[in-house]
Amino acid sequence: MAEKFAHLEWTGEGLDLKVTAPNGYSYNMTPPSGGPGVTPMEYLLSAAAGCTAMDVISILQKKRQQISGMEFDIHGVQSESMPHVYTSATLVYVIKGKDVDPAAVERAIELSQTKYCSASIMLKQAGMELKTEYRIEEE
Repeated sequence: MAEKFAHLEWTGEGLDLKVTAPNGYSYNMTPPSGGPGVTPMEYLLSAAAGCTAMDVISILQKKRQQISGMEFDIHGVQSESMPHVYTSATLVYVIKGKDVDPAAVERAIELSQTKYCSASIMLKQAGMELKTEYRIEEE
């Protein structure tokens, strides 16, 4: 497996950072107190959602499901004491399409959560409870 890296640079404003990924894409990271960016913990939760989202889209396309759109919401709960780790999260998949098979959706989510999505599997192995829900919106 190839080594991954990111470059972070302090912007000089508060605790704001400019993060540059290996492909050159950059974004702002900000502390929980605010700023023009997203907090590290928000990125962590979004990464898990993004990882499984890509899996589910890919699997449903391979299963020839007629999907026309998808949305994903993830709601995380952090511990009240330091460190403020995520103790649980609920991921809601909203699949839009025509005649989408619920069994195909359930299998796609299961494969993502048990085999393919490194980010959410890593969080679960670290002790976070991750629940999934889905709904299909017929178009």
